[in-house]
Amino acid sequence: MAKILLIEDSPTDTAVLTQLLERNGHQVIARSSAEDGIEAARAELPDLVLMDVVLPGMNGFQATRALSRDAATGHIPVLIVSTKGMETDKAWGMRQGARGYVVKPPVEADLVERINALLGG
Repeated sequence: MAKILLIEDSPTDTAVLTQLLERNGHQVIARSSAEDGIEAARAELPDLVLMDVVLPGMNGFQATRALSRDAATGHIPVLIVSTKGMETDKAWGMRQGARGYVVKPPVEADLVERINALLGG
């Protein structure tokens, strides 16, 4: 079981992803803004971060960059899960330090496989 930080501002997406993750044996910490998510990542040191891109205030690309460049959180893999599915969005997300990019809505088996790969399982 991994501790996964979900940074997602949509209550519906948060509920769906939380259920999916818990069904697959993971513990979920959810935050609805990038700023709160960065704070939670520093405090909780999760095994993985699932990051939305379109967020109030700081966006998910900026938050991914902040987490990947922070000495305390740089080791935590970030998987972007977003409706922004253009190749340029994916490339930009990876340049910010993301370890993967999944377009919403994710197929459960694919998302679980990506998470397990990033967790080394």
